Amino acid sequence: IWLEMEIGITGGEEDGVNNEDVDPEKLYTSPEQVYSVYEALSKIGPMFSIAAAFGNVHGVYKPGNVVLSPERLLKHQAYTKEKIGCEDDKPIYLVMHGGSGSTDEEIKTAVKAGVIKMNIDTDTQWAYWDGLRAFEKEKHDFLQGQIGNPTGGDKPNKKFYDPRVWTRKAEEAMRERVGVSMEKLGSKETYTASTEPGSPQLGEKKLDIVQTAAFVAAGAVAGSVITLLAKKK
Repeated sequence: IWLEMEIGITGGEEDGVNNEDVDPEKLYTSPEQVYSVYEALSKIGPMFSIAAAFGNVHGVYKPGNVVLSPERLLKHQAYTKEKIGCEDDKPIYLVMHGGSGSTDEEIKTAVKAGVIKMNIDTDTQWAYWDGLRAFEKEKHDFLQGQIGNPTGGDKPNKKFYDPRVWTRKAEEAMRERVGVSMEKLGSKETYTASTEPGSPQLGEKKLDIVQTAAFVAAGAVAGSVITLLAKKK
């Protein structure tokens, strides 16, 4: 299990929590605060990352209203390196919350400072909606009724208003947006796709055809017995 610890305050508003008017100084965590969390979690195990605040906000705001300082993350790394006496310049796995709307340079600086994950919820939300918006704009005349469109007054429109169609367009737009972030984070084509077969969840062994057939047969027999008993009553 991997643990991600968020420390400090992320500005903006998300999930009903509004930090838009918070003291700006509270949007930046100190090297001492980051190390305190690192020290505590290291005693448990190495499977953790830290989302340190460096001016991050949830949502997207007008340029100039948000002062993101990813260069501060290098100070966290240097402080922790000195404290633990390691050779690695970046001993902490860092996470960037509120990454939506960040400039390419800000993202690049954050990655160089040891960020291994970036949250872009707002950007992917917009991408999802934008995919739907574009579909509606293109197929507008086919989405005004169940029957009747520019190709004929008796033509059905099911293949246009079917949720499986327009949600797919939204998902495709979101997928493309995720791809953009992968390029900016430098993770595109970094690892070769695995050819190993997937494993069942929780280590459960998949049932083979014989076992599946046995369960179906057992269910049918049980159902017949119950039906006969019910008729006798």
